[in-house]
Amino acid sequence: MPAITVDDVLVLPRLPRLDESTSFRPVRRLITAPRGYEGEGFPVRRAFAGVPMTELDPFIHLDQMGEVDYAPGEPKGTSWHPHRGFETVTYMIDGIMDHQDSQGGGGTITNGDTQWMTAGRGLLHIEAPPEHLVMSGGLFHGLQLWVNLPKVAKMKPPRYQDIRGREAALLTTPDGGALIRVIAGEVAGHRGPGSTHTPITITHVTLQPGAELSLPWRPNFNALVYVLGGRGTVGTDRRPVRTGQLAVHGPGDALRITADARQDAHTPALDLFIMGGRPIREPVAHYGPFVMNTRAELVRAFEDFQAGRLGVVPAKRLPHTGGQGDRP
Repeated sequence: MPAITVDDVLVLPRLPRLDESTSFRPVRRLITAPRGYEGEGFPVRRAFAGVPMTELDPFIHLDQMGEVDYAPGEPKGTSWHPHRGFETVTYMIDGIMDHQDSQGGGGTITNGDTQWMTAGRGLLHIEAPPEHLVMSGGLFHGLQLWVNLPKVAKMKPPRYQDIRGREAALLTTPDGGALIRVIAGEVAGHRGPGSTHTPITITHVTLQPGAELSLPWRPNFNALVYVLGGRGTVGTDRRPVRTGQLAVHGPGDALRITADARQDAHTPALDLFIMGGRPIREPVAHYGPFVMNTRAELVRAFEDFQAGRLGVVPAKRLPHTGGQGDRP
């Protein structure tokens, strides 16, 4: 998992040592993500499947895309699709993804980059591997997180944040056993580059075999720990976790995570995607690509989509989706 790495973590800022009075969060539930397919048929793990929305708030959905090593001609993406009422946060660990929308926006993200799209009042969108990757094949691995928007922001104009991997705040543990990449929010005073409508924190953490992480976490945030790869334990009661599992935590001031001393050859370290945020606590009406507050707002979203008010597919589309012209 290349994402963003450093040659020597010992030169990075370090987390503070937590004192004995720290209240470590218990593990409320442990979920194994079911496998499925998205878009044109790329494999995903549905990380939030079976978790009550009240425990996810302000998050809605999380897919781990891959990890898959495509043969030439195999890489796949999505078809054109609408969004309204929430944000998509696409984090690329391995591989390359192009994205384009009906308003003329677009770009390319690769190892460690994040494409943060605030759909707001709505637009059409597509994500697909570039033509050269379709021809050559290659490794593809990433995540897409859906972040709810509060009612006051659901109909704001769409916008993008293209966050390069090198912009993430980097820090380590007191003993240098972990690399912590802060993508959004704040960890121990170190702030990531992502700008959010609702206070949230998103991190990608790599723990070396046998290393332990005591991660301070805002007590008014929920806490979700998803295992991208490897094996370890979560909580002070050391509940075992492995690739494709989500640990939903209860209240407290910090998280306790330990990597197993022995990992397999394919996944030499414990890789984690850790999320948390202040719950919005508003009604959620969610269906397909729309996340609103009421059923009537969902109906209006479908009507607006069918009437073309969320945009139309531009004449110049991504090349391998049937259109002509250059990628944005």
